Amino acid sequence: MREWTIIMFFLLAGFCNLIQANPVQQNNERPFVVVIDAGHGGTDPGAIGAKAQEKDLNLAVSLLAGKLIKAAYPEVQVLYTRETDVFIPLQKRADFVNKNNANLFICVHTNSSPVAAAKGAETFVLGTDRLDKNLDVAMRENAVIKLEADYQTAYHGFDPNSIDSYIMFELMQNQYLDQSLNYATYLQQYFANTLKRGDRGVRQAAFWVLLKSACPSVLVEMGFISNPEEEKFLISDSGQNQIAKAICDAFASFYRKTGTLKVDTTSVFVPEEKPVISEQVETPQVTQPVATTQTTPPATTVQTLFAVQIFATHEKLAENDSRFNGLVGCKYIKIGEWYKYYYGATADREEAFRLSQELQKKFPGCFVIKL
Repeated sequence: MREWTIIMFFLLAGFCNLIQANPVQQNNERPFVVVIDAGHGGTDPGAIGAKAQEKDLNLAVSLLAGKLIKAAYPEVQVLYTRETDVFIPLQKRADFVNKNNANLFICVHTNSSPVAAAKGAETFVLGTDRLDKNLDVAMRENAVIKLEADYQTAYHGFDPNSIDSYIMFELMQNQYLDQSLNYATYLQQYFANTLKRGDRGVRQAAFWVLLKSACPSVLVEMGFISNPEEEKFLISDSGQNQIAKAICDAFASFYRKTGTLKVDTTSVFVPEEKPVISEQVETPQVTQPVATTQTTPPATTVQTLFAVQIFATHEKLAENDSRFNGLVGCKYIKIGEWYKYYYGATADREEAFRLSQELQKKFPGCFVIKL
């Protein structure tokens, strides 16, 4: 019954529109396009601090970052979802990205927490388990949906405050994840090493605007407006310029590596590079029927397996590496420069979900994947 619910949810949500959206393909006939999205705006102030509102900080840094990128790379087309204090629905932001065939989508946001001491910058890419600890951040950023008239119809029943609505993200396999992780990693490195900001790392969460954007996409939370010290930094000209430069420097690293990369967009569920599976991985078995007198050999069948991805690294780890946190039997799939470590391959999707919930304490960012 649950599987039919999932299928119907996908159909009602118009999930296939990602496949039909204008594909992201970089070639010599058009420029590399980066879209910068200043989160919130207009009637949606976002998080509110003692002296500033999130929407204003997001806009200021977005415009500065865009100017720096354009100055460094005149051939790059820089577009903004908004350049003034206006309210734009989440879906329209994603539609803007797809309409302009963007090669990179950067969403700029400011964080907030009831804990005044919370500080640091973090960058999100798409992906989550239903009980992911980052779900509260996704719910807060997605809540802007409710400011739209008749949002339930526009978003096909998606409720940003309902955990059940996030079931669609559990099954999402984003073909742009590796490139998104690349940019997010570059950005966090600049935050930590150059700006000496608190490094909260690269995380995954279920943001609607990332889900619906057909290109490598990240959402950066550049600091906590709820922290007096960080708010002072965020509202200063120096702070905004430093953050904008980090966004630009991360773009420079990303652009030098992927600016001419052609992305295969035949399906949103297929990665752009064929994975290289480690020799330790038990690959799905293909059933080979015994030869008969049939002139046409019967079709082979492949078993679909699910597992829990616990983390991804740029290096191959030893079996006893401390980062496995005592978990034995982890395997990996290599895609591009990333070693994606997973655990517990099973043909039972529900069992994979249950396992991911058990592993949350040791690996808070883990989520279900399809092998």
